[in-house]
Amino acid sequence: MVNPGQTLAVFGPNGSGKTTLLKVLAGLIQPQRGRAYVEGGRRAIGWIGHQPQLYGQLTVNENLRFWGLLYDAQPGPDLLARLGLEEHANRQVRTLSRGLVQRVAIARALVHDPRVLLLDEPFTGLDRIAAEALSRLLGQHAAAGRATVLVTHNVEEGTELATDVAFMRNGRFVHCAPRSGRGAQQVGEEYRHAIA
Repeated sequence: MVNPGQTLAVFGPNGSGKTTLLKVLAGLIQPQRGRAYVEGGRRAIGWIGHQPQLYGQLTVNENLRFWGLLYDAQPGPDLLARLGLEEHANRQVRTLSRGLVQRVAIARALVHDPRVLLLDEPFTGLDRIAAEALSRLLGQHAAAGRATVLVTHNVEEGTELATDVAFMRNGRFVHCAPRSGRGAQQVGEEYRHAIA
C-alpha cells in the first residue's frame, strides 16, 4: 500500500515484474491473482513509461492541450517553465531531441495534476538539467500529499527520492520497507542480498 505523500522505489532485475506492476496499477492489464486499486481510478494517475505517448506532428503546446482535454484540465502556465520547455513550446515534437521529448512526456503526465504518479525508468534519456527538474517535481508532488511508484534500475536515484523501497524477483515482492535514512549503498546491499 502506497499512501499519500509516499514515494515507493521498486528495484529488481530485468523480467522481475516491475513494469507489469505499473501496468496493473494503471489499469492497463489485469492481475492474474489478487487486485490492485488506485483511489480515483485512471483519472487520478499520471504515467511516464518507455514510450512518450506524444504526437510527433503536433507541437509541444498542442500535445499538452490535447492531453489536458482528455482529463478536462488545462496545462498550467508554469508547467513548461518548470521543465525548461518554454522556448520549445511551438516546435513539433518530432523535431526535438530524445531528452526534450522525455521532458514533454513528463509534462504530459503532470498536465492534470494526478494524485498518483507511476514512473517506469523516468530518468532514461534525460540530461542533467531535466533530471534535476524531474527530481524537484517529484519532491513537490510528494510534498503536496501525492503518491508515487517509481521503477528504476538506478539504486542511487531511486533511493534519493524514495520514502520506501521494495525489491521484486519473479513477479513477487521479496522485500519492502521504509527507507528510514538508509543511503543508496546500504539499500544496494540489501537489494543484492534480497535477489540473490
